[in-house]
Amino acid sequence: MSGGQRHTEPVDVHLILRRESAAGPQVLLSRRAGQVYAAGLWHLPSGHLDGPHEDVVAALVREAREETGVVIDPADVRAAVTVHHRSPGGASRTGYFFEVRRWQGTARIAEPDVCDAMDWAALDALPTGMVAYCRAGLDAYSAGARLAVHFQLPGDAIAFDSGTDRLRIVPDVTGRAFASCPDAAIVEFAERVVGRITEWTDASWARENSRVWRAQGIQGGTWYVKVHQNDKFHGREVRGLRTWAPALGAAAPRLVAADEKLMAVVLTAVPGRPLHGAVLAADRQRAVFHRIGALARRIHQSSPARPAPAGSGPAVAKADRHLAGARPHLNAGDEEFVRKLVRQAEDLQPLEWVETHGDFQLRNILYTPDAADEADDPDVFVAVIDLERSEPGPVVRDLVRLSDAWVGRPDLFEAFLAGYGRSLTAAEEARLVIDAALDSVSGIAYGAAHGDAELVERGQRTLARLRAKHDATLSSKEQPGAH
Repeated sequence: MSGGQRHTEPVDVHLILRRESAAGPQVLLSRRAGQVYAAGLWHLPSGHLDGPHEDVVAALVREAREETGVVIDPADVRAAVTVHHRSPGGASRTGYFFEVRRWQGTARIAEPDVCDAMDWAALDALPTGMVAYCRAGLDAYSAGARLAVHFQLPGDAIAFDSGTDRLRIVPDVTGRAFASCPDAAIVEFAERVVGRITEWTDASWARENSRVWRAQGIQGGTWYVKVHQNDKFHGREVRGLRTWAPALGAAAPRLVAADEKLMAVVLTAVPGRPLHGAVLAADRQRAVFHRIGALARRIHQSSPARPAPAGSGPAVAKADRHLAGARPHLNAGDEEFVRKLVRQAEDLQPLEWVETHGDFQLRNILYTPDAADEADDPDVFVAVIDLERSEPGPVVRDLVRLSDAWVGRPDLFEAFLAGYGRSLTAAEEARLVIDAALDSVSGIAYGAAHGDAELVERGQRTLARLRAKHDATLSSKEQPGAH
């Protein structure tokens, strides 16, 4: 323990008098006036303890009556948040913010010499010209925090300035409201472009190493913050968001900001819910797949088609590696079937390249409205998310994983093609079979290595389907003298 006089600092109390309205929660603010600190700025009703005889709850009840005329029962006082504050002048203090939702009397200006206005303000739309200390307490309260630090620096304004917001929330022992919050660098990056974020919700897909959070802003906005697992995925997603995604309008997220060093992006929220697992009536399913086909067409036609680069056929070079990882989980005949397809790929003519999503499957396609399958309105809106595998390639690149969705439902495939505006060519159909088989083997190998039984089963199921339809044809082609 260092010598010298112990540090002491004032203790003050702040009243969050809260009422509910049709537009959302409101809090009572008063505007400071006269020969007082921060004259002309909005603040919560507040004050200091009168001395060691007075506890913080008693002080709050007294200050509320003196400043606003309302009478509060101590039993109705609820602890909200504690803020350790330092002013631009260097003096520090501890403030206890309390929420009160029940009181007697009507709030009014009871001390006109230090207050010239009093009004209710929406909690999610606080006025400009607020004391920064007060605003920090309300922001921490809105975030569900219990403790916050607000140490201003010399030269900072007394009034709240989003550009020099010094609020730092201290998580409690449960991590409440910030249990899934990304690290400080990501938080700083996101808040620099969208402002204070009051709630983080982990929205990551279980199978991916990339992390995604839904971020709720202090003013009510919603964004998604994504941190990619590597530079390649980051580059792909940013490129897709900057090239073909804008052509989709509301049917794709908009890039708000990207940070190459952090491998992070901030995206706008897209309405809807994933189609993966959705249960829809048959006619509604057809309407949805018609729209998916139209969405795929918009992606593929977002820029002119161009010739495929040399050596850009199916990924047969990876076949041996994927087969080695998948071999213990393959059924008899699967490996030979895949190798037949690989040999057939050598004779395929290259397909034109277009912009592709790269992971076009139901979990990355959103559907709105949620209850459309129960509604008479035939209109359907679909949108796409997760562009980290986006890169140029043949049209069928976006049908490889989606084709699983219309197994046993040729009407859904027909609806997709109707929305897309054309059927597949013979060359595209052949390429789709090869790419689907290679993707299945890759999925089996990945699922086996990462303990994902569902992914292994899906790959096995797809291979069985492909073999049932194409194995006999392939075998006949490889017979001596076959033409």
